[in-house]
Amino acid sequence: MNHSQAPIGVFDSGVGGLSVLREIRQLLPSETLLYVADSGHVPYGEKTPEYIRERCVLITEHLLAQGAKALVLACNTATAAAAAELRERYPDLPIVGMEPAVKPAAAATRSGVVGVLATTGTLKSARFAALLDRFANDVRVITQPCPGLVECIEAGELQAPATRELLQGYVAPLLAEGCDTLILGCTHYPFLRPLLGELVPPSVTLIDTGAAVARQLQRLLAQHDMLATAPAQATCYWSSGNTAQLCRVLPILLNETAEVLSI
Repeated sequence: MNHSQAPIGVFDSGVGGLSVLREIRQLLPSETLLYVADSGHVPYGEKTPEYIRERCVLITEHLLAQGAKALVLACNTATAAAAAELRERYPDLPIVGMEPAVKPAAAATRSGVVGVLATTGTLKSARFAALLDRFANDVRVITQPCPGLVECIEAGELQAPATRELLQGYVAPLLAEGCDTLILGCTHYPFLRPLLGELVPPSVTLIDTGAAVARQLQRLLAQHDMLATAPAQATCYWSSGNTAQLCRVLPILLNETAEVLSI
């Protein structure tokens, strides 16, 4: 196979990275994608950095064995814990990670108050602290860990009363503090945009980084002369958890059906 036609590996602790996969498809429709949901180990936000690094290396090895030409860590927590080690281990592999959109949010806010919805792991990371240090000096950033939210999205319960109640509880204190910009600091959360639209005023801007990651991937592939030209093949899916569960939520999250293999 011509190396430019090789697939791109995308992975996350669960189904959240499908929000990034959706953006990659939109921008790079010729690229064939491989997706691993590490749902047997979700959520990463509550795990140690060492544990997450170990999982990321295992998944990367699997994707490389499938012929992946590039890697997208479609998970903020995995990026914070493992991106540096993966880049060191695989120096020739183009790797794109995620980070909460602190810079665009700081530029977008009018009230000077930015809220961050994220996992505990992301908020505790040195990477997040460095982002605040670099880009948030002129704004007030209020962070809100969201335990339980990832599990609701994993179950495909995007509009369930329990999900609404949980999200309402996390958003209310941020709005009370005058946030006019909300960072969706976990790749699972863009799937809650419709529900968030009902819970926050239209004047509040919601920001995530999926589209920016797709653009960075496009830049890296172009730089390495690896952009695909032939039509994409169907996406291959793996899960380390319940494969039937991923089969069930794919139509809810991506409006498609597919076979899911076990990893």
